[in-house]
Amino acid sequence: MSATAGDEAAVAERLEALRRKLGKKQHFEEAVADLAATLRDRYAGASPALRESMYSTVCRVATVLQTRYTAPGFWRVGLNLFVATEKLLTNPAEKERLKTCILRAREHLDEKENEESMPTNREPDTRFLFEGHLTVGQEPPPPAWLVAQNLTRELNILAEPSGDQNGNNTRTELRPEEMTPAIMNFLNTLSGDAELESALEASLQGITAQPKVPPASKEVVANLPVVTVTEEVIARLGSETECAVCRENLVVDDKMQELPCKHLFHPPCLKPWLLTDLDGHPAG
Repeated sequence: MSATAGDEAAVAERLEALRRKLGKKQHFEEAVADLAATLRDRYAGASPALRESMYSTVCRVATVLQTRYTAPGFWRVGLNLFVATEKLLTNPAEKERLKTCILRAREHLDEKENEESMPTNREPDTRFLFEGHLTVGQEPPPPAWLVAQNLTRELNILAEPSGDQNGNNTRTELRPEEMTPAIMNFLNTLSGDAELESALEASLQGITAQPKVPPASKEVVANLPVVTVTEEVIARLGSETECAVCRENLVVDDKMQELPCKHLFHPPCLKPWLLTDLDGHPAG
């Protein structure tokens, strides 16, 4: 039986609270378990609007995993949620999105298992970490396929031709003075990463090559500000403000980077564009 309007409003409020809890490591597993139970009990009888809210909250779990958490425990919890949700969904596009999430989660867990079985004779990793991580030591960097996936999405947009009526390319390179300071150390860590380079090269397959200006230099991108999302920021920007690439709504404690155009991006969503070329806007 379909839920009443009052019941659905209560479920919608509960989903919003769960989205906020997903950003806290100590609450992530509990929030995902609560979300899975809500889907199991409510999805079949929910209205289209409530179903969409449930689906978007599951997508938020995928985004949080990709941008914040790499520990296997988090990904196993997420994988179980994705598998259960995919069985409930009826929209073909939504089911396809969840199948992709399932594949990524399994690939990530396979990578982590392989890493744990290899000798630990590597130098300590010094890649960018989000503030607020609660682990004792540094978490390992996001796997290369996450970076490559974001790159593919960006380059599919950038591959669209841009020129005048005479066929001349009209794109212009961003100037260093148009940027403003914060992620130099983040970009420095990427040089010499053979796995990342291979993944990025593979992601380019099938994308038509276009004339491009050189990648962003470290001097150009050194001063991009990193913004920590707070209740005040959401109140100022609006509750519907989203990452301009992945389209996920901002939640408290998200780390976002801001371009001079004032669009906000998750660092992993913006990073591939900064490291490849500056033809166009990263969000299209």
